[in-house]
Amino acid sequence: MIKNLDAKQAWQLMQQQPQAVLIDVRTAMEHSYVGHPPDAVLIPWKEFPDWQVNPAFVEQVKNIVSDIDTPVLLLCRSGQRSLAAANALEAAGYRHLINIADGFEGALDAHKQRGKLNGWRFHGLPWEQS
Repeated sequence: MIKNLDAKQAWQLMQQQPQAVLIDVRTAMEHSYVGHPPDAVLIPWKEFPDWQVNPAFVEQVKNIVSDIDTPVLLLCRSGQRSLAAANALEAAGYRHLINIADGFEGALDAHKQRGKLNGWRFHGLPWEQS
Protein backbone atom coordinates (compact mmCIF):
# COMPACT_ATOMS: atom_id res chain seq x y z
CA MET A 1 0.00 0.00 0.00
CA ILE A 2 1.21 3.50 -0.83
CA LYS A 3 0.70 6.27 1.72
CA ASN A 4 0.79 9.91 0.71
CA LEU A 5 2.35 12.10 3.38
CA ASP A 6 3.35 15.73 3.24
CA ALA A 7 6.99 16.59 3.82
CA LYS A 8 6.57 17.35 7.54
CA GLN A 9 4.76 14.05 8.13
CA ALA A 10 7.45 12.19 6.18
CA TRP A 11 10.19 13.80 8.29
CA GLN A 12 8.36 12.77 11.48
CA LEU A 13 8.06 9.20 10.21
CA MET A 14 11.79 9.14 9.45
CA GLN A 15 12.54 10.26 13.00
CA GLN A 16 10.28 7.57 14.46
CA GLN A 17 11.50 4.81 12.12
CA PRO A 18 15.25 5.21 11.60
CA GLN A 19 15.35 2.07 9.44
CA ALA A 20 13.29 3.92 6.79
CA VAL A 21 15.09 4.73 3.55
CA LEU A 22 14.53 7.96 1.62
CA ILE A 23 14.92 7.60 -2.15
CA ASP A 24 15.25 10.78 -4.23
CA VAL A 25 13.85 9.90 -7.66
CA ARG A 26 14.71 13.24 -9.32
CA THR A 27 17.49 13.71 -11.84
CA ALA A 28 21.12 13.90 -10.77
CA MET A 29 21.12 17.62 -11.68
CA GLU A 30 18.08 18.34 -9.49
CA HIS A 31 19.57 16.37 -6.62
CA SER A 32 22.90 18.20 -6.81
CA TYR A 33 21.94 21.74 -7.74
CA VAL A 34 18.41 22.23 -6.37
CA GLY A 35 19.30 20.36 -3.20
CA HIS A 36 18.30 17.22 -1.34
CA PRO A 37 17.68 15.92 2.16
CA PRO A 38 20.85 14.63 3.84
CA ASP A 39 21.23 10.86 3.41
CA ALA A 40 18.67 10.73 0.58
CA VAL A 41 19.68 7.99 -1.85
CA LEU A 42 19.60 9.19 -5.45
CA ILE A 43 17.96 6.71 -7.84
CA PRO A 44 16.44 8.67 -10.73
CA TRP A 45 13.04 7.55 -12.00
CA LYS A 46 13.68 9.45 -15.25
CA GLU A 47 16.87 11.15 -16.36
CA PHE A 48 17.81 13.95 -18.73
CA PRO A 49 18.01 14.17 -21.75
CA ASP A 50 15.59 11.47 -22.94
CA TRP A 51 13.24 11.44 -19.91
CA GLN A 52 12.57 7.73 -20.30
CA VAL A 53 11.72 5.69 -17.22
CA ASN A 54 14.85 4.16 -15.74
CA PRO A 55 14.51 0.45 -16.63
CA ALA A 56 16.83 -0.50 -13.75
CA PHE A 57 14.97 1.54 -11.11
CA VAL A 58 13.48 -1.38 -9.17
CA GLU A 59 16.74 -3.33 -9.26
CA GLN A 60 18.68 -0.29 -8.06
CA VAL A 61 16.26 0.12 -5.15
CA LYS A 62 16.60 -3.60 -4.33
CA ASN A 63 20.37 -3.09 -4.10
CA ILE A 64 19.78 -0.49 -1.38
CA VAL A 65 16.62 -1.88 0.26
CA SER A 66 16.57 -5.67 0.08
CA ASP A 67 13.84 -6.15 2.72
CA ILE A 68 10.41 -5.46 1.20
CA ASP A 69 9.09 -4.63 4.68
CA THR A 70 11.46 -1.68 5.16
CA PRO A 71 9.65 1.66 4.94
CA VAL A 72 10.67 3.37 1.69
CA LEU A 73 9.96 7.07 1.25
CA LEU A 74 10.04 8.50 -2.26
CA LEU A 75 10.75 12.15 -3.06
CA CYS A 76 10.70 14.15 -6.29
CA ARG A 77 10.05 17.80 -7.13
CA SER A 78 6.31 17.83 -6.50
CA GLY A 79 5.08 14.27 -5.79
CA GLN A 80 4.29 12.99 -9.30
CA ARG A 81 7.42 11.05 -10.32
CA SER A 82 7.72 9.70 -6.79
CA LEU A 83 4.18 8.33 -6.98
CA ALA A 84 4.94 6.59 -10.28
CA ALA A 85 8.11 5.15 -8.72
CA ALA A 86 6.13 4.00 -5.67
CA ASN A 87 3.67 2.20 -7.95
CA ALA A 88 6.57 0.34 -9.60
CA LEU A 89 7.93 -0.69 -6.21
CA GLU A 90 4.49 -1.79 -5.05
CA ALA A 91 4.23 -4.00 -8.13
CA ALA A 92 7.64 -5.46 -7.17
CA GLY A 93 6.30 -6.44 -3.73
CA TYR A 94 7.39 -3.59 -1.45
CA ARG A 95 4.85 -3.21 1.35
CA HIS A 96 5.57 0.09 3.13
CA LEU A 97 5.81 2.84 0.54
CA ILE A 98 5.44 6.51 1.34
CA ASN A 99 5.06 9.11 -1.40
CA ILE A 100 6.08 12.58 -0.22
CA ALA A 101 3.10 14.20 -1.90
CA ASP A 102 4.34 17.82 -1.87
CA GLY A 103 7.86 16.85 -2.91
CA PHE A 104 11.06 18.79 -2.40
CA GLU A 105 9.97 22.02 -4.08
CA GLY A 106 6.19 21.87 -3.61
CA ALA A 107 3.21 22.79 -5.73
CA LEU A 108 3.02 25.66 -8.18
CA ASP A 109 1.52 28.86 -6.83
CA ALA A 110 -0.66 31.33 -8.76
CA HIS A 111 2.50 32.73 -10.42
CA LYS A 112 3.67 29.26 -11.47
CA GLN A 113 6.50 29.25 -8.97
CA ARG A 114 7.41 26.44 -6.60
CA GLY A 115 8.67 26.65 -3.04
CA LYS A 116 6.10 29.15 -1.77
CA LEU A 117 3.20 26.88 -0.73
CA ASN A 118 4.60 23.61 0.55
CA GLY A 119 7.35 21.05 0.07
CA TRP A 120 10.47 19.89 1.90
CA ARG A 121 12.42 23.15 1.63
CA PHE A 122 9.37 25.35 2.29
CA HIS A 123 8.91 23.69 5.68
CA GLY A 124 12.56 24.23 6.62
CA LEU A 125 13.39 20.55 6.85
CA PRO A 126 17.07 19.56 6.63
CA TRP A 127 18.61 19.80 3.16
CA GLU A 128 21.89 20.48 1.43
CA GLN A 129 23.29 21.31 -2.00
CA SER A 130 26.38 20.13 -3.83
